This record gives sequence, C-alpha cells and structure tokens, in this order.
Amino acid sequence: MIPTDKTAKQIYHEWQAAPRVPPRGMGQRVALLNVDVQRRYTDTEAFASAYTGHPRQFEAINTLAETVRALNMPVIWTYVAYLPSGVDAGWWSKLSDNEMSIHKVGHDSPQAEIDPRVTVDDSDLKLHKRMASAFFETHLLSYLNWHHIDTVIVTGGATSGCVRGTIVDAMSYGYRVIVPEECVTDREESAHYASLYDIAFKYGDVKPVDEVLADLSERKPA
Repeated sequence: MIPTDKTAKQIYHEWQAAPRVPPRGMGQRVALLNVDVQRRYTDTEAFASAYTGHPRQFEAINTLAETVRALNMPVIWTYVAYLPSGVDAGWWSKLSDNEMSIHKVGHDSPQAEIDPRVTVDDSDLKLHKRMASAFFETHLLSYLNWHHIDTVIVTGGATSGCVRGTIVDAMSYGYRVIVPEECVTDREESAHYASLYDIAFKYGDVKPVDEVLADLSERKPA
C-alpha cells in the first residue's frame, strides 16, 4: 500500500490530468441508467438521508435522457423499496431500526418516488431493485441484451454505493461504462472522489457531461 497525505479529491484530479489507462470509449448502442434518483437520496428538505450533488445534476440528467430517447435507445430509472415488513432487505434490515432505516422504505413511500426535478417518460423503464447493483436479481441484463446495448451511461447515487456496485457489474458483463461526472454524487466528498478514481482506473470512463453529450450527438437513431 502506497502511503499518501493527499486527499481523495487531489488523487482523482491528478488522475484526470494524466490518466494511466486508455479510454474505453462509447459504442453504438447506448442505455442511460439512472441509479436511485429517488427522493430518499435527493430531497434534502424532506429526508435526512438525502445529499446534494453538482448544481447541474438534474438538468444534465434530463438532457442526457432526452438525447438518448431521441436515439430510440433505453432510459432506465432504478429505485430501492421493500415489503412493509422489510424481510426482503437482507442485511440492510439489520444495520439500524428507526424511521429512516432503509428497510422501512415501502413501494408507496415518498422516499421511493423518483425526484420530480427529473423527467420520466412513459417509454422509460422504472426498475425496482433491493440491493446495491441494478443488475442484482433484476431483469436489467436481459433488457439490455434485448436492445443490443453495448454501452451504459450511469448517473445517480451514491457514487461509492449503488452507482459503483452497478458499474462493477456492468463492466463484468462486458458493457462499456461511461460516468458523466456532474451526474453522480455521494454524501461524503472523500467517498465520492475515491470512487471516481477507482471507477476511472478500473471500470469505465469518467467524463464531463458535455463530452458525453458530444459523443452521443455522433450516434444515429436506431
């Protein structure tokens, strides 16, 4: 282990300036995967579990969604929710037991609602998940295969949790992964930047959202 006095943010920005692996690039068939952009994690006025992101986060996610829809490619919104008893939450049901415990988030809970600042179209897929990765025990893999997807653009939160877990699985299944930096966020800055560094080094391309949109503009509608 290499010791350092640098912050995770400094290490990530040094990586940005001089990356040590080549970019994976964007393929021809793209899906936008918005991970847990739900009020439990976005509505800071209502829920103590929520956290703020980049000022452009919601506007940028909406622009990405509009662009991907215009290409006739999939837009997906995941959300976390559980049975009233919480028995389907696994070990997460054992970590705490109060009104904000994650296993208390029911399917009809305001915490499970997609944030109203993003626009969900009738053609989009809303995907219920129970654990960190959007791939775990969901039909996401078969959905992406049916649409011949080779690249997933991942937004949402938390960078160090469900976003990272989803990205690791996406790369493991052979997908190219792109992360628009302004569109992912976390409760803690250090966890956020440590995860961005880890993702950029091992799992996918972390890029400014405007670069991602420029790459999408080169794609033709399906």
